[in-house]
Order: sequence, then C-alpha cells, then structure tokens
Amino acid sequence: MSPLSAALAALRVYAVGAAVVVAQLLRRRLRGFAEPVFPLQLERVAIVTGGTDGIGYSTAKHLAKLGMHVIIGGNNQGKAEEAVRKIKEETLNDKVEFLYCDLASMRSIQQFVQRFKMKKIPLHVLVNNAGVMMVPQRTTEDGFEEHFGVNYLGHFLLTNLLLDTLRESGAPGRSARVVTVSSATHYVGELNLDDLQSSKSYSAHAAYAQSKLALVLFTYHLQALLEATGSPVTANVADPGVVDTDLYRHVFWGTRLIKKLFGWCLFKTPDEGAWTSVYAAVTPALEGRGGRYLYNEKETKSLAVTYDLELQRQLWARSCRMTGIADVTQEAFRG
Repeated sequence: MSPLSAALAALRVYAVGAAVVVAQLLRRRLRGFAEPVFPLQLERVAIVTGGTDGIGYSTAKHLAKLGMHVIIGGNNQGKAEEAVRKIKEETLNDKVEFLYCDLASMRSIQQFVQRFKMKKIPLHVLVNNAGVMMVPQRTTEDGFEEHFGVNYLGHFLLTNLLLDTLRESGAPGRSARVVTVSSATHYVGELNLDDLQSSKSYSAHAAYAQSKLALVLFTYHLQALLEATGSPVTANVADPGVVDTDLYRHVFWGTRLIKKLFGWCLFKTPDEGAWTSVYAAVTPALEGRGGRYLYNEKETKSLAVTYDLELQRQLWARSCRMTGIADVTQEAFRG
C-alpha cells in the first residue's frame, strides 16, 4: 500500500468512526441506555480474552453477574489479579479466575489451552475479545505482524484448539457459542492475501482494519464448518461500536484529543460496549443461530466482501498453514 493509499485508508477509518460516534450520540440522547435483562447462566463456563480491562473486563463482569464460571485470559498477571478481585467483589461470584495467555505467542496459546483442559470442565462460551489497535510496526514472537498475529491469528488458533471442548459442551437446544469481537473499522479494511503481514508498505490503520476484517471472514467460515458437521456450537461477530478505552493511545493525536474532551458524551462506556458481546453469548434469541454480525444487539450487514465464500476459504487455509492447524474444510463439506 502506497503512502497516499495509507493516508486515505486512515481518513476513511476516522470518517467511519465519526459517523458511528454521531449515531451513538443521537441514540443516547434520544433514549438513553438501559441494561438488557438476560437469563441466569448457572453451571455454564466462559473464557474471555483480554478480560483485564476495557470491554473485556466489562464482558467478564457481566457474565459473572449472570452466574457463569468466568476464566479471564490475558498476559498481565498484576492487572488480571486485580480484575478478578474486583469482579468477585462486585458480583459475589467466586467462580472467576485468571489463566495466562499471550496471544502474541502460539506456544503460550497452546499452554493456556492445556491448562484449561486439565481443569476437566466444560466450555460453553468463548469470547475472542483481546486486541491491539494501530500500534507501530512490530512482530509477534512467531514473526507475524502484530495486528494480524494478535487480533486475528491468535484467536484463530485459540478457537480451533478449544473447538473439541466446545462441541462436547454444547447440546441441541443449548449450543456452545463463539463470540468474536470485530469493529466497524472492518468496513474500510482490505484483505491482501499476498501480503497479510503488511511487510511491503506498513500502515497501522490498514493493518488494524485488515485484522478486524479477517475476524469477520473467519467467523463466517467457522459457522459454515460447524453447520456442515452438525456441531452444537455457533459463531457470531460482535461490533462494540466506538468505546472509551485505552486502545486509543496509539491513534492520531487529534482523535485522542477529541476522546479526552468529549469522550464522556460521544463514546460508549466499556459497559455499553460490552453489551453486544454479552448479548451474543447468552441471549435465547440467538440459540442455534450463527454467522451473524451484531451491532447494538441487532443483526446487521458486514462488508460485502466478507460473504465471499472463496475468500473465506482462502484465508482459512492460509491461517491453518500459519498456525499448524489441519484444514478440515474439504472433509467437512464432503461429509
């Protein structure tokens, strides 16, 4: 991507963000925000990545309020211990814990899954929430561009390694669920299969948008595989909207200034941003229904290219090779 193209991509990102902000402001001014009421989730288990702060913390907290056994996956021990303490204190739910998981390391992800499976407990909800946003050009432990490696490939590997447990935990009429957090930024993303690592011309904005676009394509193909194999698991995408979190520390200084001055009224709070993820995780309205892109607890259309079945297959196949996962696509659809 040329410098001019990167600049235009950045401008499109900010334009989308501004439009969403205005829509959210009108929504909040006209009808305010009321917490939805969801059924209790007793005896059910959830994993939330990035549950130490921001949207992830709020998601973990609200699932714990519903009585779920919540496991927070993150790479900051100190923040995690404080998050667990606060959630237990607020929800009076002692079944909240932390397991170390660095999504920038395939080895760490594999160790996390091993430690989780040693607990011999089911898994009913996986919330792929953690991520980085518009960071400087750098790579993960395995050499992947950080946005693509952490936001997308890390969750791709984690989900695939946990699919067997999710399948065993789901049941007809009470499916297990995979909830993957994307962003409206995916609408301005472009998937470059010839340069998924953004090595030819790096733009933080384009790399972030590509990772969020990849998550949508991944979810739709995952749902197709689950349906083809009759698995009692569903996969949906949650778009939290523009939320006041620390992820904005790497964005354009003007955006940070606007956030600092007007974030209290223009941006969603982390609790508000978490509601679409919580909705996707527990609402009876989505029982047995996957392959949806959800915004403000409602199904909406994602970018047109995300429905391209061949692009979904190509990205999945490439991701399998990158992470060492067997590609079962042909076998699933042949069966």
